[in-house]
Amino acid sequence: MFLSRSLKLIVLGHAAVIGAVMLGGCDRQSGQDAQPQASETSTANDVPAGAVDRSHRGSQIPEFVLTDAKGGELRLSSLKGKPVLLNLWATWCRPCITELPLLNKLAKDRAADLRVLAVSQDSQELGRVAPFLADRGLNTLEPWIEPKNDLSFHYQTGQLPTTIYYDA
Repeated sequence: MFLSRSLKLIVLGHAAVIGAVMLGGCDRQSGQDAQPQASETSTANDVPAGAVDRSHRGSQIPEFVLTDAKGGELRLSSLKGKPVLLNLWATWCRPCITELPLLNKLAKDRAADLRVLAVSQDSQELGRVAPFLADRGLNTLEPWIEPKNDLSFHYQTGQLPTTIYYDA
């Protein structure tokens, strides 16, 4: 599927803002005393934090199942052939929270041609995620969790937030 010029510009513009937020990525659960400076931070793939990693270009969307608060499931592979922006975040991650309004706006503005999935990494606490989004007026974002938290390991970023774009 061909993406329109305006969609590409919007996605790239949002990616730049998201990338800027990612420069201060959250590693609160790393056990370290303090986060290193952004210039010192790198992912497991040796890509500097905030940079665009294109090493998996052309890869298919992975086979993971997301769960919602009502026990509903979404198989990521069912979205093949549709543009998807997949965001890994957590309620305890300040940079994640900072970018959620931008993701919510993107989800609302581009609902017809882009699926934005905000997947919480709040280890099995989906009952906490939906109210967290609702309390902040982020009503366009769907509150998903990946129960095993294997997505973080799959993408090997080592920090949150992480945003992955799959084109059609």
